Amino acid sequence: MRETLPALCLALLAAPACAPVGSSASATNDGPGQRPSEPERWLVEVLDRRAHDTGAYTQGLLWRDGVVYESTGSYGASSLRSWRWEDGSELARVDLDGDLFGEGIALVPEADERLIQLTWRRGVALVWTLEPFAELGRMRFTGEGWGLAYDGSELIMSDGTPVLTFRDPETLNVRRRLRVTKGGMPVDDLNELELVEDLLFANLFGSDEIAAVDVNSGSVVAVVDASGLLTAEEAEDADVLNGIAYRPDTGTFLLTGKYWPWVFAVRILGYDPPPVR
Repeated sequence: MRETLPALCLALLAAPACAPVGSSASATNDGPGQRPSEPERWLVEVLDRRAHDTGAYTQGLLWRDGVVYESTGSYGASSLRSWRWEDGSELARVDLDGDLFGEGIALVPEADERLIQLTWRRGVALVWTLEPFAELGRMRFTGEGWGLAYDGSELIMSDGTPVLTFRDPETLNVRRRLRVTKGGMPVDDLNELELVEDLLFANLFGSDEIAAVDVNSGSVVAVVDASGLLTAEEAEDADVLNGIAYRPDTGTFLLTGKYWPWVFAVRILGYDPPPVR
């Protein structure tokens, strides 16, 4: 259901966008065409929002043609679901077995288009058709499953450590690894992932920050400050920020969190998105 925006975003009706959320931005740049030596600080600007199931422990989020796909976690409450952004109506949902803890998801859009859904500690990834959700099979992997993204040839997986693994989309076998650093130091708690060209946006578990990682070097080139999206009252009943999806048709992002009452449509200030397609 479409909801009325709070005072923060009432200006949307009379202005092109709402005020930025987060702290002041600061950046250093080494010159045209070069990555900054120190990460930039990017803010988010709220454009819109939709009501979100406060019982959803969000683990993965993605956008496809006006539909939001979401993976939720917790034992006995994990699910895969889809809903229409325009009006918030749920389109499909399947609940996972009680011994599975749902985690990140990625869309592999080749001829046999499918969704891959990680689980946390069972070393199992579920393979789903999109319409309707039907399980095609399962793939095994070692270690923990956290976030997942697809770069067109490989699945990129996080496990809460500074090391990302690039995996075969048919088997989940590890092909290569990438160590993520910020200012030369390893970055822990990489969680939900969203890839946009050569930048991998990664929720940093337990914080209101999202790291923008250069997938060629592993360097964090910017940190997105997504604090202040919820009111103090809303935050009391919510858990951490987790869930980021990119909209290529608008160059904007969807952000939410575990047990959050809203999914926010935002623009990341400081980020120059690819041409709208």
